[in-house]
Amino acid sequence: MNDDRGRIGRNEELLMRAFDDELEPDERFEFERLLSDNPELRGEWERLSKLQEVTANMRLRNAPEEMWAGYWNSVYSRFERGMAWILVSIGAIVVGSWGAWHFVQDLMADADLPTFVKWSILAVLVGLVMLLVSVLRHRIFVSQSDPYKEIER
Repeated sequence: MNDDRGRIGRNEELLMRAFDDELEPDERFEFERLLSDNPELRGEWERLSKLQEVTANMRLRNAPEEMWAGYWNSVYSRFERGMAWILVSIGAIVVGSWGAWHFVQDLMADADLPTFVKWSILAVLVGLVMLLVSVLRHRIFVSQSDPYKEIER
């Protein structure tokens, strides 16, 4: 039983090496003998040879020029919109944070409040501004692509 597994593995190895045209002369002789003695292996060799012939002759069709023009316009538009949203988001976060900073500047001037509390309050306000921008941006994107927005309830 163990000998069968070794022989099958050797048969597959020879088959693949023959397929890749990497057989040594003595292996070529062994492979030819296996093909004549084993009809199943010979059938597999014929199937692989036909497959190689078919795939070697295959060529991809060229896409029409109109498709390429639309593709590159689409890529450019998506990139352009993505960059615009990034810049708008960064700008809104900076302006909102600047406003929050001025809003709490009086709070920061309070000498009775510990420094870590002041910075924590500022961090909360900056985080809220970031969340607000993120939620607004998400709402805008969802409203543009919502398939049910025209449906009345």
